Amino acid sequence: MKNIHFIAIGGAIMHQLALALHRQGYIITGSDDEINDPAKSNLAAAGLLPEAFGWFPEKINSTVDGVVLGMHARADNPELIAAKKAGIPIYSFPQYVYEVSKHKKRVVVAGSHGKTTITSMIMHILKHQGIDFDYLVGAKVAGFDSSVKLTDAPVIILEGDEYPASPEERRPKIFFYHPHISVLSGIAWDHINVFPTYENYFSQFQQYLSGMDSEVKLFYNNEDAEVQRVVETSGTHVQAVPYETPPFHYEDGTPVMDTKSGPVRVSVFGRHNLLNMQAAINVCMELGISEVDCYRAIASFTGAARRLEKVKEEKNLLVYRDFAHAPSKLRATLNAVREAYSDHYLVACFELHTFSSLNEKFLSEYAHSMDAADEGVVYFSHHALELKGLPTLEKGIVKDYFRRDDITVIDNKEELQNSVVAMISNKEKPVFLLLMSSGTFDGIDWNSVSSQ
Repeated sequence: MKNIHFIAIGGAIMHQLALALHRQGYIITGSDDEINDPAKSNLAAAGLLPEAFGWFPEKINSTVDGVVLGMHARADNPELIAAKKAGIPIYSFPQYVYEVSKHKKRVVVAGSHGKTTITSMIMHILKHQGIDFDYLVGAKVAGFDSSVKLTDAPVIILEGDEYPASPEERRPKIFFYHPHISVLSGIAWDHINVFPTYENYFSQFQQYLSGMDSEVKLFYNNEDAEVQRVVETSGTHVQAVPYETPPFHYEDGTPVMDTKSGPVRVSVFGRHNLLNMQAAINVCMELGISEVDCYRAIASFTGAARRLEKVKEEKNLLVYRDFAHAPSKLRATLNAVREAYSDHYLVACFELHTFSSLNEKFLSEYAHSMDAADEGVVYFSHHALELKGLPTLEKGIVKDYFRRDDITVIDNKEELQNSVVAMISNKEKPVFLLLMSSGTFDGIDWNSVSSQ
């Protein structure tokens, strides 16, 4: 199958799949009603940017061998309807990834949090060891030009998402990858727009494990009670191996792993990241890499984009950003910073940006999630609420849900920037400003923020 059409080609991961297939010699076409950077520039550079935005059923003709349907497309999409009428095979993103990797050894990293980091760590170790592999990861990773690579490599590393596969296929993406090796990093309710109750969300992981073959090696987070529960109820038939945070200590804010081969200094901090690191090492050892070589490689891993990523450093001020948006992610990230930088004044700035986080039905999950900070601010924009079709939020109500009397809630971009500057200024201790969001805080340039 060499001629593939992408419906909603402008998606962050969709366009990366299109580019990966293009590099393999496939003929790629696509459509979308809106394409923004970086997808727009990336597609243009490869000659794949559609001449006009919109949906054009005439693109679906006898030369098309298959259609990949993105989540952004609606069920009544004109191109989708044309493909159905023409009898052209239609694939969701994960279904097509499986099609081109069904003869490879597949490693799938699943769970509510830590997926991108664990996947990136595995990629880093494999590359360090000179091993040929393909991959799919949800962020920019240092040392890799793209987030999707498809070649004739014998192994593929897949970040597995529990979000629905497509408008036509509402089951989670992870159901379609059929792993030989898998990681289950944690379970904490997310995607309330798709999974309206926690038990409904939990059941997706039950189904994921139940659908595995008995010879699958499953590495699971033994420090997460819900992961333990799902393995006990649905994973007894697989080769389940627990992992836990490895022994470590801090030296001047830098974690040092206490291994059998001696101390190993690493470049990322936080217990949750060392737990992620242990998962990645277990996978790589299962792929045939020695433990010592795993430690040598992981020492130089600096993290995936927007995962505890340093924004700036100046006298008495450190600024980091993190993709944290779910309550469990906020807690883990804040606790990591508090432990590693105990001598700093910690200011936490969190943006409500996802559908779940902006939904009042979900906000109670954030209770005490920002308690580890010395000072905290929660930001949301009314424009984001409008885009997601959600009712307006009152700042006082948002504050109540966080269960912290001194938390500041702001719904104005300029006020947010001024408030953060005030929070980080004139402190007796050095300041650590932690920015947590899956968005951009409405485009604030945090490099311009200073405590001076």
